[in-house]
Amino acid sequence: MTELRTERLTLTEVTLDDAEFVLELLNDPGWIRNIGDRGVRTLDDAQAYIRDRFSKSLWFVVRDRSGERLGMCGLVDRDGLDHHDIGYAYLERHSGQGYATEAARAVLAHAQAALGHETILAITAPDNTPSQRVLEKIGLRFVQMINLPGHAEPSALFTT
Repeated sequence: MTELRTERLTLTEVTLDDAEFVLELLNDPGWIRNIGDRGVRTLDDAQAYIRDRFSKSLWFVVRDRSGERLGMCGLVDRDGLDHHDIGYAYLERHSGQGYATEAARAVLAHAQAALGHETILAITAPDNTPSQRVLEKIGLRFVQMINLPGHAEPSALFTT
């Protein structure tokens, strides 16, 4: 997997050694509110989640000056969508600082230029306006509300 760099951030590969941070991220109130409780409660659960969900398409977002992990961002191959979508999540204590926009912009540019994806999608919870603003800032536009397999509630769909 390629490492991506922005002005303030490095997007780096997720490994099984990162289970402690994944455990924290998946149990952060923002993750649970906007993405949902994944039932990850132990380091073993976190390692399994990395193997099954994170290791192929998502990067950790690391602040360059401190080396601190802020969250994750990358491309997701989601059931019910015909194209990859940009997925991201950050620990709540790092929200509102522009990290999501900076990282998502880098992932979108990589997906289009390096991987040749013309169409990129994104989904959010209907009431997650901060995430929707991020998508609009990187050039995506709202298309419609959709029902995805395994999601109890409809999602707002955005596209390039």
